[in-house]
Amino acid sequence: MKTFIRVVELWVPDKTRTRLEFGGSLHSGEFTEFNAVSENALFAYDEGLPGKAWASGHPVILTEFANSYFKRTDEAREAGLTCGVALPVFAGEFLMAVMVLLCGDDRKHVGAIELWHNDPDRSHEMALVDGYYGTADMFEFNSRHTKFPRGFGLPGRTWKAGMPLIIKELHNAKGFLRGEEASEIGINCGVGIPYTTGDQTWVVTFLSAQATPIARRFEIWVPNEARSALLFDSGDCSEQSDLATLYAAKTIRRGEGSIGGVWATGMPALTEHLKQDQSIAAALARASGMNQVVALPVIENARLKAVLAWYL
Repeated sequence: MKTFIRVVELWVPDKTRTRLEFGGSLHSGEFTEFNAVSENALFAYDEGLPGKAWASGHPVILTEFANSYFKRTDEAREAGLTCGVALPVFAGEFLMAVMVLLCGDDRKHVGAIELWHNDPDRSHEMALVDGYYGTADMFEFNSRHTKFPRGFGLPGRTWKAGMPLIIKELHNAKGFLRGEEASEIGINCGVGIPYTTGDQTWVVTFLSAQATPIARRFEIWVPNEARSALLFDSGDCSEQSDLATLYAAKTIRRGEGSIGGVWATGMPALTEHLKQDQSIAAALARASGMNQVVALPVIENARLKAVLAWYL
């Protein structure tokens, strides 16, 4: 299955905590040469896409690599990669890791990754910082001319919830204000991830199309009241429509599998072979033919709020 995101990378502080070094990636065979270059790269504070996210303290999107601060431009161009999104993970003021998502530009890929921002000193609405839309030109035009109040649309609802949010069947969802335009190009699922720095709020949105999905399955797991285990909160899957029933009364312990490991370490996880993961989530994903998982912690005030997992 072709996915909208081509390469997922993890960048982590080196032993001196002054530079970011390569911490692993998920990609198909066509990106092997690009991956070899990445394995030997290092990024200082505010250098390259990972370093820029570190210095900014919030997600960063770069829709054009040419003539930008992106450091692997030639190799990316040869691999057909043209856009990147960097998601930093902080525990308080200390950086844990930066996850980088790289996309390619061709006529077969439909979907979007967006970055929205609210500055309360300037507006009560959330405006688009930038976005990558693949071939969805009209949807991009409408998005760039739309703002969302708190609680409205996917960005506004994620902002209000302060939690990751999944909206399924966007063409029928009253909470998705661009549903008609999304339906016309086949976008059917939206995922929002909030980031708060002081009084500033940022929301990253993934808009997934059935033909080239962001992922085959999304899941959100949250700590129970006693913070002794993670419970399934919500999800969307192309193969199984009722994940809530599958996960009823199921939990993931701290440190268990990829998702529980994210809770234990505060670090994002890239798992290339799910057979190495013994959690209930991995078992059900393997049963549906999925082999890889990306798990991202959502942390606020140095405490885990949720784990967003997506399966490839």
